[in-house]
Amino acid sequence: MQQLYLLAPANESLSQPDVQATGWQSITDGQLLWLPQFFSPSEADRLYRELDSSLAWQQLPIQMFGRQVLQPRLQAWCGDAVYQYSGLTMHPDPWTPALVDIKSRLQSTLGRDFNSVLANKYRDGRDYMGWHQDNEPELGHQPVIASVSLGEERRFVLKHLATGEKREYALSHGSLLVMAGALQTHWLHSVPKTQRPKKSRINLTFRTII
Repeated sequence: MQQLYLLAPANESLSQPDVQATGWQSITDGQLLWLPQFFSPSEADRLYRELDSSLAWQQLPIQMFGRQVLQPRLQAWCGDAVYQYSGLTMHPDPWTPALVDIKSRLQSTLGRDFNSVLANKYRDGRDYMGWHQDNEPELGHQPVIASVSLGEERRFVLKHLATGEKREYALSHGSLLVMAGALQTHWLHSVPKTQRPKKSRINLTFRTII
């Protein structure tokens, strides 16, 4: 198994051949790893089925502009730590066998430990994730967020806060995208809604709560 230990030094840019060989992307003010076929199709199919049936999916309210609204997707929080964001406190469910399998694969590949995972289920194209940063204090300085996608392909958009530069990725079945370095300080990211017919998608963002 290829090992892509985190992280390349922040002030040391990867050469173009190294970027192509390892999946690391050349990006301003951050570090980003993109592996569109991290899991084989059969592995991804199995993991999707197991997670869809085993996680305690909920549609939870958050505070937005001074009022409570239901999030436009389903969620589950699993692992070893409590997580708070947007006025919501999430107490963890236990790790499931499928989540342990994925976590072990990530830790072996990235050389990084994770103690929690936020699972999001997008039921169709109307479910989405608005512009935000994963920069809560309990994630620590320059957090590493490892995002695994299973199911329907969806657009993922990054936008630089200062320059407005945008980057877009098609998060496909079995793909891995890792955000690291100073990316959460300088970039927003989102999964936009779409009018196109879309089946369901599960996204897992593994992280370390301090």
